[in-house]
Amino acid sequence: MATIYDTDTNKLVNRASEELKKIIKKPEWAKFVKTGMAKERPPVEKDWWYKRAAAVLRTVYMKGPVGTNKLRVKFNSKKNRGFKPEKTYQAGGKIIRTILQELETAKLIQKGEKGAHKGRIITPKGKSFLDKLSK
Repeated sequence: MATIYDTDTNKLVNRASEELKKIIKKPEWAKFVKTGMAKERPPVEKDWWYKRAAAVLRTVYMKGPVGTNKLRVKFNSKKNRGFKPEKTYQAGGKIIRTILQELETAKLIQKGEKGAHKGRIITPKGKSFLDKLSK
């Protein structure tokens, strides 16, 4: 059986975002918000919320217990500061936190611990959800 490690990441995220449209809902404020401090404008794509949710779900699957701060660092970006050198800024925390809460409501992830690490871990339902899409 194929797992997420065997498939192309972009194809998996696109398929998962299409399926997540049926499971989770995008908040009303998502069409006005920037994805981080380094961005100048909101995303152009209409379904960017679901793609970010699929990418977050895949990251939780791969990296084990993961929290909001680790995900903010993963989705960081560089700010164009004119003549000054670029500087890296973290992604917006409210977006990631809301996505984690939505995925937790859908029973795809849950809070858990592994040794000294705490954060969100994937549930068996979430694991089978991504493994089915990776065929």
